[in-house]
Amino acid sequence: MKVTVVGAGAVGASCAEYIAIKNFASEVVLVDIKENYAEGKAMDLMQTASLMGFDTKITGATNDYSKTAGSEVAVITSGIPRKPGMTREELIGINAGIVKSVVESLLKHSPKVIIIVVSNPMDTMAYLAHKVAGIAKNRIIGMGGALDSARFRYRLAEALGCPQSDVDGMVIGGHSDTGMIPLARLAVRNSVLVSEFLSTERLVQVVEDTKVGGATLTKMLGTSAWYAPGAAVSSMVQAIVNDQKKMFPCSALLDGEYGMKDISIGVPCIIGKNGIEKIVEIDLTDAEKAKLKESAAGVRAVNDLLV
Repeated sequence: MKVTVVGAGAVGASCAEYIAIKNFASEVVLVDIKENYAEGKAMDLMQTASLMGFDTKITGATNDYSKTAGSEVAVITSGIPRKPGMTREELIGINAGIVKSVVESLLKHSPKVIIIVVSNPMDTMAYLAHKVAGIAKNRIIGMGGALDSARFRYRLAEALGCPQSDVDGMVIGGHSDTGMIPLARLAVRNSVLVSEFLSTERLVQVVEDTKVGGATLTKMLGTSAWYAPGAAVSSMVQAIVNDQKKMFPCSALLDGEYGMKDISIGVPCIIGKNGIEKIVEIDLTDAEKAKLKESAAGVRAVNDLLV
């Protein structure tokens, strides 16, 4: 199983590292436009193999997509990251051109590849990838919901004072500070609703902290986060490569689901060897439906900026 990661920066390198450590792929190819950067990252990671106990081969390439040929899954992390005070939407001008070029290059050498989009603004970049690629919609997936949900579970566990393994919760909607919708109503601690343990006020705080999770880290780090995004992507890649049929909230191109069409936005999906194998439609309250509609309007407004 061959996996390509385009963009050898912090998120891409973390993604490659987690995939290698999990040892489910035969090869990971890192691609970057900067001369020798991907090669250097690959060499550094390969020098951890004997220490970490993995056999995955990691190779690097400077803008040479011929080395990605035959990839089953490709992850697009390339583009400029956020700086403090920037919204994800402000990245659209530069990143749209990059994503378009990368999608075309990937499909030229791996016509059957499944693509996971990480570059921001993620929902719009996933939508652009669909328009550029012209392939079956199940083969292009936007990553955001998996990361947002992990951040939601972190905040829930923090509020509950329990291990994160005891908590489950989901975030749907657009991957933006205002667009994401943590479904606090459905969040559970070992099958018991978290509302049994936390006050309404505390749950509201958890939701708000989740929504600004990325912005909080950008302010602290001076750039976008990378460990959790890399881990989120690696989990999605593993679900595809190992045909796990695992449910992730992720950005999918809708065609009537949730009453929407022609938009990529975060909804629960079953992920397996064919990419998005099923979009799961859950019963939402009227308030949650209204929030999803509002979130979709925000995503469409950014989509309209594409040229």
